[in-house]
Amino acid sequence: MDFTTLVTALLSLTVPAVLIYLLAERLRRCRRSPYNLPPGDLGVPVVGHTLSLLDALRRNADLEWFRARVRRYGQVSRMSVLGSPTVLLAGPAANRFVGGGGGLVLTQTSALRALVGRSVLTFAGDELRQVRGALQAYLRAEMVRRYVCKMDGEVRRHIDVSWVMPLARDLSFGIICSVVFGEHASLVRDALGEDFVALGKAVMSFPVRLPFTRFSKGMDASARIRRAITAMFRKREEASSLLPQGAAAAPSSDGTGDTDFITYMLKLRSQGGHSLSLEDIVDNAMGLVIGAHGTTSVLIAFMTRYLANQPHVLDKVTREQDEIAANKGPDDALTWNDVARMKYTWRVAMETQRIVPPVFGSFRTAVRDLEYQGYHIPKGWKVFAAQSITHMDGNFFHEPTKFDPCRFEKFVPPYCFMPFGGGPRMCPGNEFARVETLVAMHYLVRKFRWKLCCTEEAYIRDPKPAPVNGLPIELEPRRI
Repeated sequence: MDFTTLVTALLSLTVPAVLIYLLAERLRRCRRSPYNLPPGDLGVPVVGHTLSLLDALRRNADLEWFRARVRRYGQVSRMSVLGSPTVLLAGPAANRFVGGGGGLVLTQTSALRALVGRSVLTFAGDELRQVRGALQAYLRAEMVRRYVCKMDGEVRRHIDVSWVMPLARDLSFGIICSVVFGEHASLVRDALGEDFVALGKAVMSFPVRLPFTRFSKGMDASARIRRAITAMFRKREEASSLLPQGAAAAPSSDGTGDTDFITYMLKLRSQGGHSLSLEDIVDNAMGLVIGAHGTTSVLIAFMTRYLANQPHVLDKVTREQDEIAANKGPDDALTWNDVARMKYTWRVAMETQRIVPPVFGSFRTAVRDLEYQGYHIPKGWKVFAAQSITHMDGNFFHEPTKFDPCRFEKFVPPYCFMPFGGGPRMCPGNEFARVETLVAMHYLVRKFRWKLCCTEEAYIRDPKPAPVNGLPIELEPRRI
């Protein structure tokens, strides 16, 4: 080998190595900060820890993933998820900090922001207060009471099938469509059902629009949903603009609860309650459907799974529901008072959510520099708390892996059980989800008995929990 060839070979090896070193040094200098940041690291640029976390979710190993970070760094650590520097918090104090809302706002992933647009999660200041107030008013207990009868009819329409996860999804989708879209519910359900499924799957995807990716399919579905729903309600918007000042904006007082969410928001706008365009209202309706559809269907499916494996729990639930039905005719719909008596059934639901939370965690964004336990959280950073960390902590729940609804007869320390969030940031739809679940379980346990076809069926999080085979069951009429 001559001298020129040798030099060329050495340079071909040395120059890339020097460039890599200089780039690494530049990244290290950029990451230096005047803040006392929590321990941890931001991982690979852009990607961070996203792939690792998503892999853990899809293997149903997210709890072990979070616990490993807590063991290594403590209850406050930094990481990078979905392209954002993020502080992972653990423990009841952390849940209170995240739920309290001081300096933190609800967070959309970049994908969700692109998919859903201007939902309540992107608002701030007066606009946030107005829209969140409208959502809370619409989903308040008085409104939910009016929808018990509608939920009852929707459950009866779906109950005669034997594949639990699809049943639960169709059921919860049908109910939330009837509430959000009113007389257009059947059209939305039939024409846009698959698009809403694609939209839900794209929520935790990388927001890069490449052909055949989940995100790309979700964006196409989002555009179709938005066009169709906007067209449905354009005439109603024109009619609402003609309403006299002071026209009623609340759901009807005759007990039928037949004012859908979009009409309610249009009427409220005519009273000066907010200034959202129809397009913004449709975006918030889409967000409401995604949230309510996915979480309730998960709860119903996993309650069915646990009841199949816990005959003594199923017996107690059945006795409670039989007592409620004893004074009703076979065609009488459930009432609010009936639902209020389902106390043990709801404890079963709470225990199901403790072990299998429908949502794996809560994201917030710091709107100003914050401090927590001596560490700084810079403005713009994300804050994340995982429900499973406290839900499965033996310090707060004795024998946490054991399914025991009776544990909720006793005092549960604050901010240890957080399926719907906590404090002022609690999900405004929690009462709606509770009633929907209880109505569905009333008819299921009274009409049927079932066995799991796959007794050891695993489940994944994608991003919500889902049995890998859809939870097939052998269903037979109950002998009374």
